Amino acid sequence: MATATIPTGPLSPAVFAILLSLAEGEKHGYQIMKDAISPQGGGVRLGPGTLYGSIDRMMRDSLVEESGVSDDERRRYYRLTHLGQTTLASELARLDAAVSSARSLGLLPHGGQS
Repeated sequence: MATATIPTGPLSPAVFAILLSLAEGEKHGYQIMKDAISPQGGGVRLGPGTLYGSIDRMMRDSLVEESGVSDDERRRYYRLTHLGQTTLASELARLDAAVSSARSLGLLPHGGQS
């Protein structure tokens, strides 16, 4: 069995939004879609096909897993794996470095909200 590794390169907006949503804890698909569309979640509109296709790939890549929790037989809950947490932290560090670089070049205001 192959060892899972942190994805290289930038994450897709859908994968990033899903990881960001699940960083708060176990959630079902509809809640992940609601989180993703909010400005704090990246402002990404995820349709069911994109959401569940992304989750299937993320499960295959060991970034998320089903939690086994259910409050409804039709609703599945998902959570981050350790690799998912590490991947999210790596992407956040990459984005933070890019924003810091943009600020130092005068492309963004320093500090506070833009």
